[in-house]
Amino acid sequence: MPDVIRPAAALILLFGASSLAFAQDAHLARNLAATCANCHGTNGHAQGKMKSLAGMPADKLVAYVADFKSGAQSSTIMQQIVKGYSDEQIKLIASFYAAQPAAK
Repeated sequence: MPDVIRPAAALILLFGASSLAFAQDAHLARNLAATCANCHGTNGHAQGKMKSLAGMPADKLVAYVADFKSGAQSSTIMQQIVKGYSDEQIKLIASFYAAQPAAK
């Protein structure tokens, strides 16, 4: 292979691989948020007395979760659940719920 083609081929492989990685993560926020569905409902539309998350501003939801994670807000289970998520994952989940239409 000529020397000029090698760098071009390397770039194509690099960008192709990064596109594939992005495609695999396109639903990451939705997949992370799915773990919340048992309590907060599908797409954040909770039933009963549980808090609906759909349409909640992302920064507000991140703040709520941070309070659970730090122990400033007590709960029966949220303190344990949020310890399993990184700050970046929490931001992804919050952004997902912020993008959902609020319950009527």
